[in-house]
Amino acid sequence: MQVVSKVAVIGLGYIGLPTAAVIASRGVQVHGVDISQHAVDTINQGKIHIVEPDLDMLVQAAVSTGKLRADTKPEAADVFMIAVPTPFKDDKKPDLSYIEAAVQSIAPYIEKGNLIILESTSPVGTTEKISHWLAKLRPDLTMPHQNADQSDVAIAHCPERVLPGRVLQELVSNDRIIGGISTRCAQQAMALYQLFVRGECLLTDARTAEMAKLTENSFRDVNIAFANELSMICDQLKINVWDLIQLANRHPRVNILSPGPGVGGHCIAVDPWFIVDSAPEHAKMIRLAREVNDAKPHYVMDRVKKAADEFKKPVIACLGLAFKADIDDLRESPALDIAKELTEQQVGEVLWVEPNIHALPKQYQAYSSQLVSLQEALERAHILVVLVDHKQFKSLKPGDVAAKVVIDTRGLFG
Repeated sequence: MQVVSKVAVIGLGYIGLPTAAVIASRGVQVHGVDISQHAVDTINQGKIHIVEPDLDMLVQAAVSTGKLRADTKPEAADVFMIAVPTPFKDDKKPDLSYIEAAVQSIAPYIEKGNLIILESTSPVGTTEKISHWLAKLRPDLTMPHQNADQSDVAIAHCPERVLPGRVLQELVSNDRIIGGISTRCAQQAMALYQLFVRGECLLTDARTAEMAKLTENSFRDVNIAFANELSMICDQLKINVWDLIQLANRHPRVNILSPGPGVGGHCIAVDPWFIVDSAPEHAKMIRLAREVNDAKPHYVMDRVKKAADEFKKPVIACLGLAFKADIDDLRESPALDIAKELTEQQVGEVLWVEPNIHALPKQYQAYSSQLVSLQEALERAHILVVLVDHKQFKSLKPGDVAAKVVIDTRGLFG
């Protein structure tokens, strides 16, 4: 691959923006693209629109040195990295519309010698679809599915594998799986990642790279489903699940994960359905695990309703709305779904507590009056529902909750 002087990153969210900033910190010109004018304006001011430790300093440095700038439209570059959402539809089928829209937006700017990398977690075969889409959009250029060894454009898939809250560290330190439509495509992509990745770059084909990311998250989902199922069994048998897991994990070959109110986030709660959609007749355990985890929020709500029946006018505080601890990411969050459903079903007055956000997203603006501080929740609530183990909640002492009914899905109070 020719020397990379400019990279375009399409999608400046939780993965795209940190990736853009890290690449810019290596002296490469980065053109970030996002459909949100607010995100673009915020980044061009050297600020960030998401919560991620140390990202604000890295973005500020990249913008101030002129290595990073954002816009709502793409422009010519040597490399185009696509980092847009890949949700599923109501029927659990993958929604590739964001990826297709990104491809359509960059198609006019692609030139011979360019490299296109899909970072978005995707169903098997999506990278090949990009090659076919571009062949129709740009018939003047050959794509790798047409001429693997001599194509005008290289296309590869390199799924992100980072943990929110540790993104900047893991972008650099984690191994990366790089799958090309051809070996040549994979090698060109590896040359880019070696500019900033200290972990090992592992080359494979695009389909295997796609399946690898789905497999990683499905493995975790199945194991979380075991923990969630165990927690419900322990409730019925009057056993403290946290003590049980701690004891069982003393076995040298047992490592049970922690149960919770469900499974959230843009990966674990979504990716297994991509496998189920691709091979429904074989993905039986993967489907069942998803169903167990999807059912856990309803189980939690039933426990809250039962507790609320003991009060004439119950006030219920939902502690945590994010999908995991100490971040502001609400995507696919079971905690948020629980707070929303309890509010809509008028189980009582429901207080929403999320210390990592100042305001709710647009689609939840109708619930803005529910968002309160932890202090107000402690003063007013009869029932505390611990949904996320944020550090602010971990600092609570037993005396702070002694007079409350506590439904603890995260084991903060044992």
